[in-house]
Amino acid sequence: MHEVYLEVGGNQGDRLELIIEVKKQIAKYIGEIVNQSSIYETPPWGFESELNFYNQIILVESNLEVSELLASIHKIELSLGRIRGTEQYISRTMDIDILFYGIEVIDQLNIQVPHPRIQDRKFVLIPLAELNDLFVHPKLNKTINQLLLECTDTSKCLKLNI
Repeated sequence: MHEVYLEVGGNQGDRLELIIEVKKQIAKYIGEIVNQSSIYETPPWGFESELNFYNQIILVESNLEVSELLASIHKIELSLGRIRGTEQYISRTMDIDILFYGIEVIDQLNIQVPHPRIQDRKFVLIPLAELNDLFVHPKLNKTINQLLLECTDTSKCLKLNI
């Protein structure tokens, strides 16, 4: 079994319903959800949009190998209306990022784990800290709490009371 931290989020459509649906599909196709952060509303990161994102971090126990995990993620995103284009940062119904795959470091053409920009994004670090602030980033050798304290991202992350 692998402990997998996933970040899910989107800024198009019924954002809350899409978060609920993505968790159902993750449980069905990827593995058991063993913990989840609060849902946060955050501004777009890396591009301009009037639509804010809903984001959540989910901890999953999965027996999928990383290539199978990535294939399942792409199928789930597609089923929820994700359209992949050439632009990296765009509005979307659902995005699922693999943040951590246990403590493994994977650097392949189509996948990098840990996610290479965890330390730059408060919308990832704040909910991660909520789940496990003492988790040590296997590449940077710093806790999530340390990374959050060092993060220069100034965007607001509003915890939703839902």
